[in-house]
Amino acid sequence: MIRVLVWCENKQNKTDDAVKAVYPNGMHNTIADFLNADPEITAKTATLDDPECGLTDSVLAETDVLLWWGHIGHHEVPDNIAAKVQKRVLEGMGLIPLHSAHFSKPFKLLMGTSCSLSVPGFFREKLWCTLPGHPIAKGIPNPVDIEVEEGYNEYYDIPQPDELVYIGAFEGCRVFRAGCAYHRGNGRVFYFQPGHETFPIYHDKVIQQIMINAVKWAKG
Repeated sequence: MIRVLVWCENKQNKTDDAVKAVYPNGMHNTIADFLNADPEITAKTATLDDPECGLTDSVLAETDVLLWWGHIGHHEVPDNIAAKVQKRVLEGMGLIPLHSAHFSKPFKLLMGTSCSLSVPGFFREKLWCTLPGHPIAKGIPNPVDIEVEEGYNEYYDIPQPDELVYIGAFEGCRVFRAGCAYHRGNGRVFYFQPGHETFPIYHDKVIQQIMINAVKWAKG
């Protein structure tokens, strides 16, 4: 079994009615539920409110792949916790930062850049696969249509991905490196862009399958 921890700051889940309407049980629980439906995965959750952000040494030691969703609480994650996550990735744990977790402390530590980008608005998106033979793209239609999503735009200040699996194309000819795979030390990292909190992105079966594939790839 692949031991997965779904981490979510869980702030807007509690305070924003638009987010609660889409994810009444919490975004992290929604993700954990569909991951747990796969017979090869066992998923648990943790949030910013938990002791040590739910990322104790023992929890991290028992985690094969960590999914991370954050937005308005990046600064509330203590630096020592972010450094522990970075260390575990270098030791071999997989990390999958989702959507606005491009600005999370662990991802920025692992990239060594600002990870900044442009956000021009909300648009229809097509995810185009650039590596159809990649394990993360297995069984996924090309393109993947997303009715509406927060439009991220280049320039995205990240290192050149080891493997660029997906490019996001938004209305208005905006493009974004939406699925970026990296190797860091003994660990694997896959940044995946879709997942704005007020849209039902993680209820989409195709998006779910991409994330399941990503978990299995990140386990290594």
